[in-house]
Amino acid sequence: MTLGATFGVSLFGLDGNLIHIEVDISDGLPTYSLLGLPDLALSESRDRIRSALLNSHERWPNKKVTVSLSPAWLPKSGSHFDLPIAVALLAAQGLIPSERLSQTVFFGELALDGRIRQARGVLPALLALRNSEIETAVIPFENFSETRLLKNLKIIPVKTIRDVLGWLRRNEIPEQPTVIDEEIKVDTKDFSEVLGQESAKYALEVAAVGSHHVLMIGPPGTGKTMLAERFPTIMPPLTEDESIQVSAIHSLSGDLQHRGISTRQPPFVAPHHTTSRAAMIGGGSHAIKPGACSLAHRGILFVDEAPECATGVLDALRQPLESGAVTISRAIGSATFPAQFVLALAANPCPCGRFAGRGRACQCTSVQVRRYLHRLSGPLLDRIDIRLQVLPPTRESLSSHARSESSAEMRARVIEARGRSEARLLPLGISRNSEIPASLLREKLRAERSAMVFLHGELEKENITARGFHKVLRVAWSIADLAAHEIPSLSDVQQAMTLREGLELMS
Repeated sequence: MTLGATFGVSLFGLDGNLIHIEVDISDGLPTYSLLGLPDLALSESRDRIRSALLNSHERWPNKKVTVSLSPAWLPKSGSHFDLPIAVALLAAQGLIPSERLSQTVFFGELALDGRIRQARGVLPALLALRNSEIETAVIPFENFSETRLLKNLKIIPVKTIRDVLGWLRRNEIPEQPTVIDEEIKVDTKDFSEVLGQESAKYALEVAAVGSHHVLMIGPPGTGKTMLAERFPTIMPPLTEDESIQVSAIHSLSGDLQHRGISTRQPPFVAPHHTTSRAAMIGGGSHAIKPGACSLAHRGILFVDEAPECATGVLDALRQPLESGAVTISRAIGSATFPAQFVLALAANPCPCGRFAGRGRACQCTSVQVRRYLHRLSGPLLDRIDIRLQVLPPTRESLSSHARSESSAEMRARVIEARGRSEARLLPLGISRNSEIPASLLREKLRAERSAMVFLHGELEKENITARGFHKVLRVAWSIADLAAHEIPSLSDVQQAMTLREGLELMS
């Protein structure tokens, strides 16, 4: 037999496709032909595979070798095809039995000495096999911890190609790695460390209930970053499905080890204000990778010094803020990543940062102050639900020995309020107040009559836009859930309006 076949997985974004790999060995001049739209990393597989096999005391055919990756029209990228091609090559020479190959997928890059290196994207690749007939996956030893979230596949972790061949030839199960049951990377920051700022804490509590976007404006040193860093600690834990989806995104980006596999805490991603649009949204010429907004899926995307971001970087977030997903198009195709995050922005009130209280320490002109804040575009600000003034803490709050509320106490209230909103919204197919469609807000999920009259009056005065009208209602529902109100009252809506007007109160 001169034909061998195995299976691999091609990743494009988070989407995986099962790839049928065939190797044919025929008489002729020794050549190696790779068919099926491979990228550069895949085209270089010949030399890696040849060295790995020879250094593992296996045979390399001195004949014409043709490797076909099908479907042929689908672009393939990545060095993780090394292992399935090597196995198919040995099967074509009759050096290994082929019985198991029809129900096994292989994933891994080969080192020249036959070791199998850790690879990116193992978790999303295996998630793509849930509806296939594949029963077993052979993956790099270092990637085994990712698979603890999967229950439908038999996982064979391997360190070298000799381990793979021992399993195929003699059914020798390689050594299983010891996986520590870690809830690692749990944030140790706590709101009990924040003195004062009670109004800001309450606003973040409301934001956590409904997943509302937040803008904090205040002088340097008032605690904006401190508040944002503790924001994830009051968010409800992720569900199992949400945790798997978040881990798949981080696996694709290669930083899953920094987050932890089994942690249920929402991710916190804080790119520097000098970050590029591609880093914020995602991109790449050969392999499209998720950006910061996708890495923050189901968590917090925090941008400090927001007005200092380059033109267009924050405005690029407008589409994912509305749709909850980001689609990146390149010549090789389009990839869609989920991006349902809570955006938290922090900014100084002026270029010098000292425009607080009576503004006596500020040396900026009124034109400079307005121009600085106007670096945040109107369409972006219209998508922000809550706008906070974070003022310097008072002498009393800094010298007080009174105990400040902990994150656990705040999180308990958030979980209770989130339970109320989910009981109301899950029958409608949604789970967060920020996701309520405008049609439902106008029909089934209206506030009290007096509250609706108040909102319509604000709309007629052009104090809010149509989008702002609906966002105020969504925040009012979160306030009502915290207060255990059946429907938002006039005071709930007025409080939501006050939270939305925080920026205007500063100007």
